[in-house]
Amino acid sequence: MNPDHSTFMSTIGLSKKHIGDCKIAIIGFCYDDNSSFMRGAADAPPLIKKALFSESSNLWSESGIDLGQPDIFFDAGDVLPDAGKDMMATIEESITSLLSHNLCPVSLGGDHSITYPIIRALSKRHPSLSILHFDAHPDLYDEFQGSKHSHASPFARIMEEKLVNRLVQIGIRTINGHQRKQASRFGVEVIEMKNWRDNLEVSFDTPVYISVDLDCFDPAFAPGVSHPEPGGLSTRQVMNLIQKVEQPIIGADIVEYNSRMDLHNMTAMVCAKVLKELSAKIMSNIG
Repeated sequence: MNPDHSTFMSTIGLSKKHIGDCKIAIIGFCYDDNSSFMRGAADAPPLIKKALFSESSNLWSESGIDLGQPDIFFDAGDVLPDAGKDMMATIEESITSLLSHNLCPVSLGGDHSITYPIIRALSKRHPSLSILHFDAHPDLYDEFQGSKHSHASPFARIMEEKLVNRLVQIGIRTINGHQRKQASRFGVEVIEMKNWRDNLEVSFDTPVYISVDLDCFDPAFAPGVSHPEPGGLSTRQVMNLIQKVEQPIIGADIVEYNSRMDLHNMTAMVCAKVLKELSAKIMSNIG
């Protein structure tokens, strides 16, 4: 998809009047070229949207917000790789286009490499920004398997470019020596699962971006991931932390859902739940 404004609008088939009426843009990035070990995350965006609008549930959030109202969601379509174009640049330009229409972007991956260009776009609008990152892995490798843009490296790129003030990572349970050094180098606040407590409180004093890698969840809750890691978070624990964020949430992503590994659509419905509660929290700040 061409991120030029006019082509962007015509490609997704909705008018500027419609886009101006909405608050949250849901955009899919069907991209997993930077994945290691296993592909499949590129298939996720349309499946997550389907789960969100499934008749098995409804669009009311736990906080009592009806997300089914016509002025909330703008479906910005799904962006696919285009031969000869840099996908990282395309992602950044796509988010910039949505921001120009005063939409809050919620991005559906795709692998976790998409977070870096998203933050590049958002940091220009929000120079003081914090990230709340849920993951089994810190994704702080300087490079992985020879790639600086691996899905194991986005937060190294974000932090070395000083795109955010603060990075808080929750659910980590695979951190190695190199990534510990990276966390120390960049001042990353890593809350490992071995140190988890149910009364955990995380507060922020800047706007917040939330990045949810589906393997933050224990595989019992979300088996549909490429890198399942036992001993993770429950759906309830993640929801509680999202709902406790007091600062405005100015964007979010849900990444690394691999439907090829899913069981009975379980993980798709977890994605939909996360998307719903994230969106409600965004709306609670918009008013």
